[in-house]
Amino acid sequence: MTPFELVEPHTLREAAGLLASAEVRPLAGGTAVMLMMKMGVLRPARLVSLRAVEKRYSEIAAAGGELRIGALATLSALERSPLVARAAPVIAQTLRMLANVRVRNVATVGGHLAHADPHMDLPPVLIALGARVSIIDPAGGRTLPLGELYTGYLETTLGRNELVAEVTVPAQGSRRAAYLKCTTRSADDWPALGVAVVLEADGALVRDARVVISAATDTPTRLAAAENALRGARVDEAVLRRAGDAAASEAAVIGDQHGSAAYKRELLRVCLARAVRAVLDEQ
Repeated sequence: MTPFELVEPHTLREAAGLLASAEVRPLAGGTAVMLMMKMGVLRPARLVSLRAVEKRYSEIAAAGGELRIGALATLSALERSPLVARAAPVIAQTLRMLANVRVRNVATVGGHLAHADPHMDLPPVLIALGARVSIIDPAGGRTLPLGELYTGYLETTLGRNELVAEVTVPAQGSRRAAYLKCTTRSADDWPALGVAVVLEADGALVRDARVVISAATDTPTRLAAAENALRGARVDEAVLRRAGDAAASEAAVIGDQHGSAAYKRELLRVCLARAVRAVLDEQ
């Protein structure tokens, strides 16, 4: 690992102002940045630590039927938060399968989202719930749906001097949700496929559906054709087959070390049906 300078600004906006150069990188939990530096993938001359910025960016709050999650909240804090457990239990359930407790204790929500590795578990869940992300820069900021943050593998719409500040998540309310993670090794490993499903349903009748997948595509991807196959239908085996076929046809599936594209398409058919059943079984 090459030598680097470490600076610790006291505000998130000040931190954003220090990121103008390509040789400068932000450091939150460091679980991805430090690993990439050790591998020689990143060689920053300066790291801007975010540990000393305003404490409000590490807080989790509930207001107006929404969760407001500071970007520097750790994944463990999110997992253990009673506010999260009440407002969006699918988030807490997802985090129990994410990496291991040592990683969750230091990794931050903002870093997890901004890293843009398509194998990450939280993005598809948060997108399915309708989450928005607030971004800060030296002069102001902007807010956008989380799904619009991602443009490709490890690529986002973040400018060089922009940082994720906060995530706002609508409460599940009467909606039911599930995240199904399929791995080829241990349960906490990188997934070969992640499927997040959020439904508004009366019994087996689906009134509305949101389906988002990850790991099998370059970015977390919402599947409109699969949603349309479920929306307005009374779920049975035929409906699940139609939704699975629609998902497999619609998704731009890619292969990797966790499975070929053909394997992941079949996996998507099977796992979407299982995820929908898991949601309906909650009622």
